[in-house]
Amino acid sequence: MGVHLSIHRRTLLAVAASAVVSFAAGGQAWAQAYPSQTVRIVVPFSAGSSTDILARIVADKLTTAWGQTVLVENRPGIPGTTSVAKSAPDGYTLMMTSNGHTIAGVINKSLTFDPVKDFSGVTPVASVPVVLIVPPDSPAKSVKEFIDLAKANPGKFNFASPGPASATFIAVAMFKEAAKIDLVHVPYKGAPEAVTSVMRGDTQMYFTPINVGAELVQAGKVRALAVATATRNPTMKDTPTIGEAALPGFKYDSWFGLLAPAGTPREIIAKVNRDVAEILKTDDIKAKFAAQGVEAMALAPDAFDAIIAADTAKLADMFKDGVK
Repeated sequence: MGVHLSIHRRTLLAVAASAVVSFAAGGQAWAQAYPSQTVRIVVPFSAGSSTDILARIVADKLTTAWGQTVLVENRPGIPGTTSVAKSAPDGYTLMMTSNGHTIAGVINKSLTFDPVKDFSGVTPVASVPVVLIVPPDSPAKSVKEFIDLAKANPGKFNFASPGPASATFIAVAMFKEAAKIDLVHVPYKGAPEAVTSVMRGDTQMYFTPINVGAELVQAGKVRALAVATATRNPTMKDTPTIGEAALPGFKYDSWFGLLAPAGTPREIIAKVNRDVAEILKTDDIKAKFAAQGVEAMALAPDAFDAIIAADTAKLADMFKDGVK
């Protein structure tokens, strides 16, 4: 009986080992065949936003690299993110989003998805440095003056954003906390509308991508007070950092990246990660990103997952008393 059991056990182990090898080979073959049809990149922001622009630059390059159409689909807000979370985890639906994704569960307690558990990080694509802008006729000529005015008029200064689940909103939230000031949030449909509100003086401040801010300053449409990065940016080298100007140690780094529905085969995620990383090294992409004032960045999927989880936990703690 013992001999028969031993033989049976060895047979089962051999079958199991064969199955593992077959599965691994099948996964590799699947990744090699991917993509064999159109891939969608959903952008939960409006057309013309930084996220949208980055998605279209990457999609264009992936279309060429893969020989398959890569479409960008704008579905602003939670509905767009929800659609990706509920999509088949087959690699044919991806999402380009910002670090605003990590605050989704804080601002909406009735979400039907988990921003961490229901997504797999593919790779960050870029960091977009931002600059604090105010209306051209604002009485604030510096960050310190802005903070002093806001403290003297609590709840009377407004700030614009494309919505709570945006990189801009997080930037202002961190600025408010560091400066200990009370600002009123005025959400807009998208980034262009938010910028326009500052130009008109409807809102008193906004954090905009540096390339946009530089153009507006040159045209005299807004005033730039400071960049949110740790060091000065070459695009606006005469503009101080917030840390230099008023709040030592302050810095804000955003990220924009690709996510996939949880359960997407790791082989496919690894392939997209590798291909995007290669794209980011090309001179063409470097030039396009530079024109947008964008800094390219790529990380391994596991490292990106760790950043998403850490940022989500940090913002949950920051906004434990609610989002204002």
